[in-house]
Amino acid sequence: MSPPQRRWRLTIVTMARPTKSAAKRRSMSDDHKAALATGREQGRAVRRYLEALDAQRPKRGRRRSEESMRRRLEAIESELATADPLKRLHLAQERIDLTEALSTTETAVDLDALQADFVMAAGEYGRRKSITYTAWREIGVPSSVLEQAGISRTG
Repeated sequence: MSPPQRRWRLTIVTMARPTKSAAKRRSMSDDHKAALATGREQGRAVRRYLEALDAQRPKRGRRRSEESMRRRLEAIESELATADPLKRLHLAQERIDLTEALSTTETAVDLDALQADFVMAAGEYGRRKSITYTAWREIGVPSSVLEQAGISRTG
């Protein structure tokens, strides 16, 4: 006598998509919308300040003055006329790099205003995202700025 055979039945359950009217009923409250907007604004303030800190961090090597970059651009323009194709390629790239470097030196960033926005936002942002004092310091935020923002070493 053989053992009885078992039959398995597979049931597939599908989730119905909510209708448009059901989706409308689940709208966010005004408080929730305000909290999201506050979070976005705090994130923006933190990002802008950190980007400005990164841009002002000293780079390796000797700093070039605006005057020396302008002189080199003039020299490149005169060299381009007589250069062979490969040399023209390198000169063209150097001209692009110098033009970009000049534009960043001419663009003044108001670090004080960005810092003030950061101080207003960083405390709550850091608590919400569980960012420690050590993490802020590791990416270069000065301790005095963290103190102003209410972020302490002890948490």
